[in-house]
Amino acid sequence: MINRNDINGPRIQCIEAISDGVFGVALTLLVLDIKVPVSEMIHTESDLVTAFSTLLPQFLTYFLSFLTLGLAWSGQSTQFTHYIQHNDLKLNWITLFHLLFVTTVPFSTAFLSAHIGYKFAIGLYWLNIFLLGLLRLINWNYAYRHNLLDIDKKGKNALHKAMNRRIFIAQTLYAVAALLCFINPYLSIGATILIQLNYVFEVFKKKHKNSS
Repeated sequence: MINRNDINGPRIQCIEAISDGVFGVALTLLVLDIKVPVSEMIHTESDLVTAFSTLLPQFLTYFLSFLTLGLAWSGQSTQFTHYIQHNDLKLNWITLFHLLFVTTVPFSTAFLSAHIGYKFAIGLYWLNIFLLGLLRLINWNYAYRHNLLDIDKKGKNALHKAMNRRIFIAQTLYAVAALLCFINPYLSIGATILIQLNYVFEVFKKKHKNSS
């Protein structure tokens, strides 16, 4: 009997295309939360500087979320571009649920920028990051257990452990950063950004080593 799950999975290229589209829209929506100061309220240079300074929390959360989505896209893209070469219907839905939490990032970002001094706002944003990481972990483990990876067995096992370890470490660090909101909300956001920048710079370091 033919398994419906085996015959209804779209091509990997289709998943990559819709993922790129969703990430692109989410990244664009982030900046729409930053509103230009109302001209009628600006009469002097000092008024303009003061109005602009009120936007700084929004720029901070915009940068935070740009890194969040950039790393999430990079992680998913790496899985599908380099390792996952086969697909089925279940993997398709796991990917779609991952994209569900990608689309909530603009909301959690706007909520955080509007209530940046509150622990609940930071907790909600951390939950969004956690769910993104959780779905990526589920996505990877499903592909590994159902032989959807195009890697030899020895290399597959080593990569599987490395991938899981990387996600677990990242999520642990994000959780610690979120807990810093009990000391100071800005300390929590700053720690999260530093963690993200560490992963971003790690990519550039690897490329530099490979080229030298």
